[in-house]
Amino acid sequence: MSTPKQLSLSPATRAVQALHSLDERTGAVVPGIELSSTFARNADYALLGDYVYGRYGGPTTSHAESVIGALDGSAASLLFGSGMAAFVALLETLETGDHLVLPQVMYHGGLDWVRRLEAKRGIGVTLFDATDPDGLANAMREDTKLVWIESPTNPSWDVIDVAAAADIAHAAGALLAVDSTVAPPVTMQALTLGADVVFQSATKYLNGHSDLTGGVLSLAGDGPLAEELALVRKLQGSVMAPFDAWLLIRGMRTLYLRYEKSSANALAIAEHFDGHPAVEAVLYPGLPSHPGHEVAKRQMTGGFGGMLSLLLKGGEEAARDTARYCQVFFPATSLGGVESLIEHRKTVEGPHSLVAPNLLRLSVGIEDVNDLIGDLEQAMERAG
Repeated sequence: MSTPKQLSLSPATRAVQALHSLDERTGAVVPGIELSSTFARNADYALLGDYVYGRYGGPTTSHAESVIGALDGSAASLLFGSGMAAFVALLETLETGDHLVLPQVMYHGGLDWVRRLEAKRGIGVTLFDATDPDGLANAMREDTKLVWIESPTNPSWDVIDVAAAADIAHAAGALLAVDSTVAPPVTMQALTLGADVVFQSATKYLNGHSDLTGGVLSLAGDGPLAEELALVRKLQGSVMAPFDAWLLIRGMRTLYLRYEKSSANALAIAEHFDGHPAVEAVLYPGLPSHPGHEVAKRQMTGGFGGMLSLLLKGGEEAARDTARYCQVFFPATSLGGVESLIEHRKTVEGPHSLVAPNLLRLSVGIEDVNDLIGDLEQAMERAG
């Protein structure tokens, strides 16, 4: 009998099959779940397997981490119980006196925590304008230890050149962390582009069904930083629970299909409302008129995603009313699910928000795009 040929499988196939995780005992093609919070030892008190206690992680969480690692091309991937838990764990590796650089416009919960660190821990913070080509370089200092970027940025969808940001960070001896939540590995390989750490809110596209919270840090190396993050997670007790990890595995099996459909829908909506009489501007990197389109085309090779924002000519009142009058879009926070969401972002972010008052943020799902366009049209018409 000839030796079977070893196939080089695409990431899409590996995601669909959850790394070809056939249960050899039962033949199940759907990955199982291990809910145990503790693991036994033998008569010599040696562990029977690889796991000790649920707070350190377990088999189902490790399986989900392996799938994400295969997609991200990481040396190590660590799952947390929420995106904020992952973000906080990474910032916990900074020491008093270290300097942190971030964009002015990014996820507002992350900025809230950074302001707390600045006040409580003596961490230096510089915020830069992502629309300024020299903004990041000018924000760097000799004591900068970590640069955090989003690309595209939430909710303005400015595009930051990840490879260029990596060069700037590394020239200063700093690490580059990229929030790739809205550009998952389906479309952008941030580690390949030079990032040291890739963050994703697993709640969003990775899961895709709005039924869990989670965060993941994928690392280019498996050295001291990975070890410290694993220790922080263990001490904080912030590891993702087994059932959530099982839901995440289930979600990732359709990641490529979902992202492709969401991207196609978002592009159709962006093109429809670009130049619309009720719309001041459409913010979407898939439009050729977007200032970051060429960079996005270069680093987002699998689609421009399902996130876009509309600036309405009628101001804040028109924006709030449009969201209120939608019948298909759900007025809700979050993104990346199969259902479409709409929100008046400035209201959600609160008094510190730099977001324009007439901005509506859309997370475009996988519904019939004509229904989505028709819903926005009727809502805008009603809002007047």
